[in-house]
Amino acid sequence: MATGDSKADILQGTLDLMVLQTLASMGRLHGYGIARRIEQVSEDAIALNQGTIYASLLRLQQRKWISAGWGVSDNNRKAKYYAITRAGQKQLETEARSWQRTVSVVGKVLALSGRSTKA
Repeated sequence: MATGDSKADILQGTLDLMVLQTLASMGRLHGYGIARRIEQVSEDAIALNQGTIYASLLRLQQRKWISAGWGVSDNNRKAKYYAITRAGQKQLETEARSWQRTVSVVGKVLALSGRSTKA
C-alpha cells in the first residue's frame, strides 16, 4: 500500500469500511474525530484530508449506513456528528468477512513465492 516514505494510499472501499468500524467501536463522532482516530489506529500510516473523509461520509449517508445530526464539539463549535445505522452495522459485518477472506487468500498466494515450483 505505501510506497517509499509516503503515507499509505487507501484502496477503493477500504476507507468506508474503516469509517464504519470506527463509528461501531467509538460511537457518535464528528468527521474530524473519525479521521484523527483512523490516523491514530493506523499509527499515522494513513493521512486523511477533509475532502477524503467527507466524501466517504457523504457516500455512507447516501447509502443509509450512517446517520448525521448537528451537535456541539469539545471546543464549543457547531459540528455534524455521525453514527452507524443498523444497515451500516450489517454492511460492516459483511465487508469485514469479505476483507478477512481477501487477506487470507492474498496471504496464501504470497506464501507461495517462498516455495519453488517444479513442472
